[in-house]
Amino acid sequence: MRPSWDEYFLELVDQVATRATCDRGKSGCVVVRNKRIICTGYVGSPSGMPHCDDVGHDLKQVIDDDGTTRNHCVRTVHAEQNAIVQAARYGLQLEGTTIYCSMEPCRVCAMLIASSGVGRVVARRRYHAGGDTPEILSAAGVELVIVEDVVETYDGQ
Repeated sequence: MRPSWDEYFLELVDQVATRATCDRGKSGCVVVRNKRIICTGYVGSPSGMPHCDDVGHDLKQVIDDDGTTRNHCVRTVHAEQNAIVQAARYGLQLEGTTIYCSMEPCRVCAMLIASSGVGRVVARRRYHAGGDTPEILSAAGVELVIVEDVVETYDGQ
């Protein structure tokens, strides 16, 4: 049986995520226009900078709105951010595209998505730090689809 377009592109997100250079919350992102991939992104350090896989994590404590303390690696750039940067670097407009991602975008990624003209976001699961994301995307007229209404968990979260 043939997968739907959303299922197909989410499967490709999993493949893109295999390039991630931080083993915490490995995620990928695929940006699509008219059922064609225009760019991808994965969790990784900025070009030319050391990767977690090579030098370890740069962990900072973050306190969630509910008071939960978590460790967050700040060495890397999120998959959605990397995809948006790749589009900018190569002159690709994001107006009206769909972003497929492993997890619901964080607040910063949601703001970048809203500002870039993306029309739709399809995420496999929720993100533990995605609390403001639905409101940000909705206010910008960006459709948000969460395929599995569960929060993604990973080691060392």
